[in-house]
Amino acid sequence: MGLNSGAAGSTLRLGETYQQLGHEVSYFSIDNLPKAFQKLPFYLRKLVFPEFLAAYLVNRRARSFDVIDASTGDAWLWAAISSTLSRMRKISPLLVTRSHGLEHIYHHQYLAEAQRAIHQPSWRYRFYRGGLQLWEVARSLKAADQIFVLNQHEKDYISQHLSVPAANIYRVKNGMPSQFMQRPFEPALTLPNEPLRIAQVGAYDPRKGVQYSVPALNRLLVRYPYLEVSFLGTACSLCPDAERVYADFDPAVRDRVTVIPHYSHEQLPELLKGHHIKLFPTLCEGFSKALIEGMACGLAPVTTYSPGPADVVRHGLDGLMMPVRDEEAIERALTELICDRTLLHELRQNAYATAQQYSWESAARQRLSLYAEGLNNKSMKATRLSVSHL
Repeated sequence: MGLNSGAAGSTLRLGETYQQLGHEVSYFSIDNLPKAFQKLPFYLRKLVFPEFLAAYLVNRRARSFDVIDASTGDAWLWAAISSTLSRMRKISPLLVTRSHGLEHIYHHQYLAEAQRAIHQPSWRYRFYRGGLQLWEVARSLKAADQIFVLNQHEKDYISQHLSVPAANIYRVKNGMPSQFMQRPFEPALTLPNEPLRIAQVGAYDPRKGVQYSVPALNRLLVRYPYLEVSFLGTACSLCPDAERVYADFDPAVRDRVTVIPHYSHEQLPELLKGHHIKLFPTLCEGFSKALIEGMACGLAPVTTYSPGPADVVRHGLDGLMMPVRDEEAIERALTELICDRTLLHELRQNAYATAQQYSWESAARQRLSLYAEGLNNKSMKATRLSVSHL
């Protein structure tokens, strides 16, 4: 687990904030697996993790915890064991299943992209991510006392397609570190040919929509010689170095493309200085901290009507939105902001204001309030159960 990583970073930030607010926090992650398992491929470590988590909780006497907050799919085995132990009156902590981006929705997007590319998912994908993992996630959701999701689409999907009561599902938000909050707002562009900079933050990966944004950016860079584009945090298994990104751009415009494969999270505000538009053509997200962080740095978001961004950005007010998988829509939205500096400045100001609500403290307090509600409901159920057995 590390603060620079996505889901793990959110977990650590929340845990740190809980501690600052006076609560005790323990962590158990894939990093805690025995050394013999650390050399396994990641998907195999994910496969065995629920068994080790269940053993850890039994050995640690889970009654010492008030709340067990686990990512989707991680606690399905513990839920089965704890159900038996709860009936025996031995342990009964509140069990929360927390989504960082619902696996079933990612799976549907993956299949849609595979169909467009006319290729079949690998046997490994069909076995785990498209098979066993979906079963594990569904089991963990159905067994949870509370479910935390990051967008409305996930809440609706879980209720309608996985037969989980909507009353058990809560939409929560993530946050961002204090160094992103209340930063000085950079002035508006005033000169017609003043450099305008677009930033795309995230892995250079099809799930992030790069196959749709890059053709649009190529055409725009040719058309507008004062336009510049930065790709930040591109490194992933499909794009190990910057050359992979540069190769996708016309040689005539590469001098106006900047690629930074790796950066530490605290560097991002400085890296975004001087940029004006945050391009985020994702196919599917849980929440996207990168989106609100760009907004907090004064960038106007151009993003898709996809789960996650659709809960954050209001089209025409603090950003522009477009359909997923539509490079022409990306080009139109960016052209509108390139040519209308007044609209660009207005969206930047509004995006900056919107982002200020997303602190880790507010996110932690929201979840702590839901924990307290869940513990109270669980206590009331236990009391009624006790009375019924008298």
